[in-house]
Amino acid sequence: MQPRGHRNNNPLNIRHNADVFQGETKGSDKSFKTFVTMPYGYRAAFVTLGTYLSRGWNTIEKIIAKWAPPIENNTQAYIASVEKWSGVPRNKVLTVADGADFIMIVAAMSFVENGVNADINQVKAGFALQTKINAQ
Repeated sequence: MQPRGHRNNNPLNIRHNADVFQGETKGSDKSFKTFVTMPYGYRAAFVTLGTYLSRGWNTIEKIIAKWAPPIENNTQAYIASVEKWSGVPRNKVLTVADGADFIMIVAAMSFVENGVNADINQVKAGFALQTKINAQ
């Protein structure tokens, strides 16, 4: 069986909230959003991380502490995994110009969330659908 994030085309397991993203569709999952395609699920992740940047959550440590809080996750292990698999240091200050780093960070987060490697072409397709973070 596919991981939940893949079944929902929501590779970072974005929970239901007031935001309505492009490509979001009504799904049967009571906790997590559903998207029409995997790239739209990745797009939602990039849009969310762009919002995080605007609020000062601009390092892997700050992003993951917000994304996967310790009350429901092993946040330190999540941070270490994303740092390792993305190749981006956990304390590097990210900006909207760090698109290449964000692509690797989102791919690494997808791996942590689903236990399988992200399809980098789908990650890049999702990145191309959004305008909050720029390519380098």
